Amino acid sequence: MVADPLRDKAELDGLMRAFLGAFDNTGGRRPDVDVVREVFIPQGIIISHVGGEPVIYDLDGFVVPREKILTDGTLTEFSEWEVAERTEIFGSIAHRFSEYRKSGSRDGEWFEGSGRKLTQFVRTPAGWRMSSLAWEDV
Repeated sequence: MVADPLRDKAELDGLMRAFLGAFDNTGGRRPDVDVVREVFIPQGIIISHVGGEPVIYDLDGFVVPREKILTDGTLTEFSEWEVAERTEIFGSIAHRFSEYRKSGSRDGEWFEGSGRKLTQFVRTPAGWRMSSLAWEDV
């Protein structure tokens, strides 16, 4: 496949929107966390560095507990969105630095927050896919 920087960037933008949108349960919407498995390579990893030690997840380890809290009433009206990003594409690999905001109600208490994500992508025969994502809340 011949590289097309505009098409590549648009595809990466779409992957990030799909990933963030997978957790949205605002207005009674049912989150579609299975999207995570669609936008990642099967061997993908997700790393949370919210506390003192990083927590490293495989895809199932990340998706299963989030699906539970997003559907059992623990986390409601949740959404997360990018407010800024910088994407660099190098042939068949890319990375993206994102700043994001989030809001929702956890156990009945409203919260708002922000953070940073660093995402790596690889071009596969099926198109671009995420290979890893690391995040920290601010």
